[in-house]
Amino acid sequence: MCEAEGEQAAGARESKCRGTGRAGSSVMARRALKLASLVAATSGIYLYGNKFLDPNDFGVVRVGRAIATTAVITYDYLTSLRSVPYGSEEYDFLKSQIKELFVSFEDTPLGAASLAQVHKAVLQDGRTVAVKIQHPKVQAQSSKDILLMEVLLLVVKQIFPDFEFMWLVEEAKKNLPLELDFLNEGRNAEKVAHMLRNFDFLKVPRIYWELSTRRVLLMEFMEGGQVNDRAYMERNGINVNEISRNLGKLYSEMIFVNGFVHCDPHPGNVLVKKCPASGKAHIILLDHGLYQVLSESFRMDYCRLWQALIKADMKRVQKYSRRLGAGDLYPLFACMLTARSWESVNRGIDRSPVSATEDVEIRSNAAAYLPQITQLLNNVPRQMLLLLKTNDLLRGIESALHTRANASSFLNMSRCCIRAVSTYQRSKSHSLYRRAQISLTEALSLWQINLYELFLWLKGSQLGNWVIALLSRMHHSMY
Repeated sequence: MCEAEGEQAAGARESKCRGTGRAGSSVMARRALKLASLVAATSGIYLYGNKFLDPNDFGVVRVGRAIATTAVITYDYLTSLRSVPYGSEEYDFLKSQIKELFVSFEDTPLGAASLAQVHKAVLQDGRTVAVKIQHPKVQAQSSKDILLMEVLLLVVKQIFPDFEFMWLVEEAKKNLPLELDFLNEGRNAEKVAHMLRNFDFLKVPRIYWELSTRRVLLMEFMEGGQVNDRAYMERNGINVNEISRNLGKLYSEMIFVNGFVHCDPHPGNVLVKKCPASGKAHIILLDHGLYQVLSESFRMDYCRLWQALIKADMKRVQKYSRRLGAGDLYPLFACMLTARSWESVNRGIDRSPVSATEDVEIRSNAAAYLPQITQLLNNVPRQMLLLLKTNDLLRGIESALHTRANASSFLNMSRCCIRAVSTYQRSKSHSLYRRAQISLTEALSLWQINLYELFLWLKGSQLGNWVIALLSRMHHSMY
């Protein structure tokens, strides 16, 4: 693994390293937990201690902290500042815990969000780490937020009976506790790293379990440019098409083959970096708090639906869309999944890239069909909701890199769907002959995709153009 070193390049990276830990019983783990209250207040204490601001001036402190982190967590910073006054015995004690654990600890967070913030630090043994710390009171506040959302949605539903968004509350109740448990996040990180270990371009930060708890986690520090930063890739000699292709491979493998899906691939959670030693471009996957586990039956229907969409087989598109809860709204469902117009879906989504006109059409139709979209979201399996979000985030990255509707992404999806369906069919067959038949069909299908990919490569390369021109001249000379 090529380890990231040095300071962050300006504008090249949003470092939001995420990780978690297994609840440790060691003294160091207990000390790590104590850091939460101190570090959440560090920015405010720093301002107070250096007398840049008057701590009694609430307005100034509020603005200063909003600039230093985010407005969302200002209140937590203020209360932490009051509870751990600068120069007090408690402050000195907590500060000493940092000195015992770390050679250095950067007070200013690298990244801050509503649930946690991340600091860069160096351990006593010289390892550079990312320290993710949950904001004070976020556990208690999250329960109140969910209750408030539930009440508001119930009120809206009384006024507008067709309003069907109560699934938002159900999903929040299910997912938020998992995101608040950093131990769960660490297990997810290790599971996906093991699951995708064959992809040498993927890097997942190592978790330091002995220093991690449910609210504080330490992991290997990694840095790079955001995956949607085309300018960063060009400056660093990273092939944009290769990154887009590899990102598609990762998610196709997670969704179709393993059914264990990282559901928050926004650009701050997916970094890219060129390893100086090997020259290879790595994809660094961060923030493993939110995953979707797909049931086998759902995954098979979803595989077959995408196979039908890629082949423009409308009968099977209708069949598997209905099996996934779309009912008579299957054309709208197909358009939502692919972010293409119904005309493009019928023609074949791999046949032509998205045009500006089609983009405008999709946006206007989204507003016009809002009631039907609401109905669909209420009817599809809950597993589909996070997948739709994931699809949208991945398409946003492809749009930023100008690689959307690249044929290679559909070829990778096809490979994963073929492998997943074949594995499922073999598992359900008790006949040795039938299993051999399935394996042969799988090998032939994958071979056909490889041939087609080779054809596309030759078609787009100089060598391919030369071969085609030569064959053309030979053809004319013969006739």
